[in-house]
Amino acid sequence: MCLFASTTLSLLSVSLFSLLKPGQLDEADPSYSKPQPHWFHTLQVRRLTVQRGRSNSDPMGGKSFDQDFQWKTGLQFGTANSYLNLEKIGEGTYATVYKGISRINGHLVALKVIRMKTEEGVPFTAIREASLLKGLKHANIVLLHDIIHTKEALTFVFEYVQTDLAEYMKQHPGGLHSYNVRIFMFQLLRGLSYIHGRRILHRDLKPQNLLISYLGELKLADFGLARSKSIPCQTYSSEVVTLWYRPPDVLLGSTDYSTALDIWGAGCIFIEMLQGTPAFPGVADVFEQLQKIWAVKWFQPCEPQQFRNVWKRLSQLPYKTEDLAQQILMTIPRDRISAQDALQHPYFNTLPPPIMQLRDTVSVFKVPGVRLETEVKDIFSPSRRIRPSQMVPLAKCW
Repeated sequence: MCLFASTTLSLLSVSLFSLLKPGQLDEADPSYSKPQPHWFHTLQVRRLTVQRGRSNSDPMGGKSFDQDFQWKTGLQFGTANSYLNLEKIGEGTYATVYKGISRINGHLVALKVIRMKTEEGVPFTAIREASLLKGLKHANIVLLHDIIHTKEALTFVFEYVQTDLAEYMKQHPGGLHSYNVRIFMFQLLRGLSYIHGRRILHRDLKPQNLLISYLGELKLADFGLARSKSIPCQTYSSEVVTLWYRPPDVLLGSTDYSTALDIWGAGCIFIEMLQGTPAFPGVADVFEQLQKIWAVKWFQPCEPQQFRNVWKRLSQLPYKTEDLAQQILMTIPRDRISAQDALQHPYFNTLPPPIMQLRDTVSVFKVPGVRLETEVKDIFSPSRRIRPSQMVPLAKCW
C-alpha cells in the first residue's frame, strides 16, 4: 500500500509540475491587469491605507523587491528550501497550515504540511486533493502552486488568502451587510458551478473552508473530502459534510447523492450570512439535526421560541432573497436549484451586468462598481482600525 501511494504521488507530482511552471500564474495571462486598489476595510485583521495590488501576491506593499531584498537565485519549485515559514495559522487532524513566503519570487503562500505516517504512507485524501486541485484554475477556488514531498511530510503550497468566512462573520456578528452577502454568495455559486460542471463534488462546504482575501475575493478551499463523479463508484459515504451543513437526505443515510449535496450547504451558509447565526445548529446527533431542519421547514406555532425566531427572520427577508433561499434549501435533492441556474436568479440583478460574462480566472472585483460595503460594526468602531504606522513590513520577517 505504501509503495502504491508513493508511486501514485510521484506520478501526480510529475503531472503537477508540468502544469505549475515558475511564473505560470494568473498574472501571466496577457489579458491580466491588476484590479483597481480597494481596501477590504471590513476585516478585523491587519489593515493598510496605501494602495495594494493583487491581494495574495504583494507582501512588500508595492515596493520594489530589488531595493528591499535580494531574492535567492537558483531556487526551484518542488524543494523545501524554496519557502520560508513565518507563522502557524491553523492545525487539523492530519495537517498543519503555516503562513509562508516564497524565496523564489517573494509571494506570500500558505503551506499545508501533511504529516507522513510510517505505516500508512501518504494519506489517500491528500493524493485525492492534489489530483483534483491541479486541474482547477478558477478565481473562486484556492490555487495550488506547488507540491513538496520529503520523507517526513507532504507539503502543499497554496496562494495565501488572509482569512475565512467563519472568522469574518465572527468579527461582524448579527448578520453581514446585504450587499456583501450578495457578493459572497455570487462567488460561492460561481465556484460551485465551475467544479460541478467538471463533475466534482466538494462535500465539505462550511464557512471555515471559504477563504476571504482583503479585496473580498471568496475562494473554495480544503478539497480533502472532494470526489469526482466521473470516476465510477457504486455509492458514496454518508459521513460527509459537517453536521450543520449536511442535507436531510444524507442525514437519513443516502449515499446516492450528487451536486445537490453542495447546494444545500451553500444555502445554509447563505442563511448564516444573512441572520448572523447558523441555520440548523445541531449539537447532539443526526436526529437532533433533522429536528432542527424540520422545525424551520415545517414550522408549527407550538415549536420552541428559538425555531419561531428563525422562521420569523426568514419570512422577513426581501422577496428575491427569500425565493433564492427557498430554491436552494429544498428538502428533495432533485428539486434544489443548480449553481448555474442560481447565478441567473433575480437576486443578483443588482450586480453590474458584466459580472455575468467573466472568464473563469478573472475576479469579480475587476468589474467596475463591484466592491464590498462597510459593515455596520466597522462604521461604529473606527478606533479598531490599525494605522499604517503600526504595521511591520514583511521584509523584516526574514
